[in-house]
Amino acid sequence: MTPDQLVDASTLLWDHWTGGRRLTAIPESIRPASREDAYAVQRLLEARSAGPLFGWKIAATSTAGQKHINVDGPLAGRLLAERAFESGATVPFGHNHMRVAEAEFAFRMGRDLTPRWGPITVGEALDATASLHPAIEIPDSRFDDFTVVGAPQLIADNACADYFVLGDAARDAWREIDLVTHTVHGEVVGKAARDGIGANVLGDPRVALAWLANELSALGITLRAGQVVTTGTCLVPLEIAPGDHVRMDFGVLGHVEARLGI
Repeated sequence: MTPDQLVDASTLLWDHWTGGRRLTAIPESIRPASREDAYAVQRLLEARSAGPLFGWKIAATSTAGQKHINVDGPLAGRLLAERAFESGATVPFGHNHMRVAEAEFAFRMGRDLTPRWGPITVGEALDATASLHPAIEIPDSRFDDFTVVGAPQLIADNACADYFVLGDAARDAWREIDLVTHTVHGEVVGKAARDGIGANVLGDPRVALAWLANELSALGITLRAGQVVTTGTCLVPLEIAPGDHVRMDFGVLGHVEARLGI
C-alpha cells in the first residue's frame, strides 16, 4: 500500500470508530491484503491517540475464537490511553456493537523488549515483566460483521480494540502460580456468570505474552517498559448492556470491576 492509501484506510476506520458507525468492509482501493500493510494502518490509528500508547491486546487466543472470526492465529492490537480505565470506573457504552466483556490476564512490562533476530522465549518475556493484573476488555469492531472480513482488515481495525479496565497488581507470588489451571469467575452482576481458566489463552497466558513480544519484534516494534499486555479472554465473553456492573474475580490474584455507562 502507498502512504496515501494507508492514511485513507486509517482515517476511514478512525472516523467510524469515533463516530460510532459501521462499514461492510474497507473499500478495495485502500484495503490491506497482508498483515504487514494491516499493521501499518493500525500504527496510524495510534498516531491519532491523545496520549502515549497504554499497551497491547491480543485477539483470537483460543481455537474457538479463531474459528468464530475465521482467522488462523492470534492478532495484535493497540490499547489507546484515552480508552483505558482503572478498576471501579464507569466505562462509556456508547455505540458498542459486540456487546461483550472479557476477563483477561494482563502483564505490565518492567523493561523494554527490543526487536531482535530469533525468538523471545516465555522466560525472557516474564523476566521483562514487572507485574500481573486482572483485567477486563470490552472489545468492539467497526465492521457490520467482523466474522467475515478476514485477518488483515481486523488487524487494521485494531484487532477489535475499544475499552479496557486494569485491576491492581497481583501479589508478587503470582510467578509461582500455575496460570494454566487458574480459575477466573466472571459475572454481570444480577444477570449472568461463568468461569474460565488460563489454559483458554493460547494454552497459557504467559505463552500469549511471549507471542505478542515476538509479533512486535517481527514488525520492528519495541515492547516498552510500563506498557500493559492483555492476553485475551480466559472465559466465554459475557453479554453486556448499558448500566451493567461487570466483575471478574481472579481469586488470589485479585479482582477487577467496572460499570457501563447508560
